[in-house]
Amino acid sequence: MKVDQAGIDFLHEREGYRSKPYLDTVGIPTIGYGNTYYPNGKKVTMQDKWLTKETANELFQITLKYFEDQVNELVKSQLTQNQFNALVSFTYNVGVGNLQRSTVLKRINANPNDPTIKEAFLRFNKPPEIIGRREKEVKLYFS
Repeated sequence: MKVDQAGIDFLHEREGYRSKPYLDTVGIPTIGYGNTYYPNGKKVTMQDKWLTKETANELFQITLKYFEDQVNELVKSQLTQNQFNALVSFTYNVGVGNLQRSTVLKRINANPNDPTIKEAFLRFNKPPEIIGRREKEVKLYFS
């Protein structure tokens, strides 16, 4: 599966666009649409050059494909488009390793419509500023 335009819009809204490097809520240098790495594997630093919106979109597309591929590989259940969009957004934010070890993934692979998936998503609530994003991902997942 691939994230559709509604999912891209959802991610763009969650991540926001920043042309210059900034520290995210946990102090990690970030740029563009929530990117912490470049395609060559180099970490973003606070000394990096500003990105044009076009370059940020290119970086976003490369990063998005990586997360789509990882979610496709890890999820064994059939997902709806909204479920996939929400899970890619979640993974884009928490990382592939956290998805791999999560109750979210275990419950989705057992039954992608299990209502307790909501509670599993909401366990990822640190820092507190992320709770709104988790709630929006849950709403999208179950819509």
